[in-house]
Amino acid sequence: MFFNALIIALREIRRNLTRAFLTVLGVVIGVAAVITMVTLGRGATEMVKTQISSLGSNLLVLRSGQGWGGGGAPLFSKADVRAIEDQVPGIKYMAPLARGVAPAVFLQNVRITDIQGTTPIYFEIANWKIQSGRFFDQADLIEGAPVCVIGETIRKELFGKEDAIGKKIRLRNTSVLVIGTTIPKGQGGWGDDLDDNILMPITTLQRRLNGQLSNQNIDQVMISGKSDYPSANVVADISSLMRERRGLKANELDNFSVSDTRQIADAVSSSTAVMTSLLGAVAGVSLLVGGIGIMNIMLVSVTERTREIGIRLAIGARAREVLLQFLVEAITLSCVGGVTGIILAYGLCISLAKVVGAPFLFDLKINLLAFVFSAAIGIIFGFMPARRAAGLDPIEALRHE
Repeated sequence: MFFNALIIALREIRRNLTRAFLTVLGVVIGVAAVITMVTLGRGATEMVKTQISSLGSNLLVLRSGQGWGGGGAPLFSKADVRAIEDQVPGIKYMAPLARGVAPAVFLQNVRITDIQGTTPIYFEIANWKIQSGRFFDQADLIEGAPVCVIGETIRKELFGKEDAIGKKIRLRNTSVLVIGTTIPKGQGGWGDDLDDNILMPITTLQRRLNGQLSNQNIDQVMISGKSDYPSANVVADISSLMRERRGLKANELDNFSVSDTRQIADAVSSSTAVMTSLLGAVAGVSLLVGGIGIMNIMLVSVTERTREIGIRLAIGARAREVLLQFLVEAITLSCVGGVTGIILAYGLCISLAKVVGAPFLFDLKINLLAFVFSAAIGIIFGFMPARRAAGLDPIEALRHE
């Protein structure tokens, strides 16, 4: 009986292809919108996690001032770094970081960029990989050697297709030898270009570029925590120690900040997930609109085929068979719309993922859920027209013109 109802439903759909297409259009758009929003949302969440994790694993960042700007707060000294290393448990690696901004010049090419002075362990903390050449080492640090490692953006802007290794660039009045280039990281979690920087020994930056005007000449400290030690405890211990060393009273606010990139990643991921759910719910409204469209067209179809229904009932068809016929027709329409919506969403997700730079993460669960929901729409909104058709009086139906 079900197979016969399916054959009749397909015949009726084929007889009115244009109307069938317009009927399922709402379901197609709804399914495609839901899947696209959720898939792109998951891709964006994964992209943010990847970008933040590219900064380093179990990474804590101690900065002067509150937030990212600093706000004129005093910088850190070498003694501060040693105190953290000696007194705070749970730390695996530490690297002080001093910053400067200067135009980098090679021949006629100029690029104003961020210059970072640090120690060799920073490359491991921040998860930097060498592309060509080498990183500077402890000997370069002790000597204050005029050497540097450049990011991919600097390499392209200054050297183009030339090999940068062994070339010298000018930073202010200092000539610096390029000894290495890093593998590109791309955009960071805050939209900054991680490859637009120059890394050199902190001693070189302080002696040759910035000048050691005071003992407090470290902008921030990069800290890699031990994986088996709670990062929250490390943050609390560093904060307590820095308050003590900076002479802050109980009623005074911190003039420094300790950021945990893992917590930032979790917070951003949670926010993105909430936004994805909201967008998916909004897109799901179009599925309901599509269901109402199916119900309206099926009611019209019942009116148009009243005489046909009367003949079927008069020659012995049971009411439940008529009910099944129209219900199967509504479900078939919604399922066709669901499958078409999934195909459309697949193409949209691939295209839009390339545009926004997010990975395409195919989720079988959301695709199946969208299809089941579209089928449920057919059952829910197709039941009333089917029940109306099954409830027709044969004699009155046969009289219908």
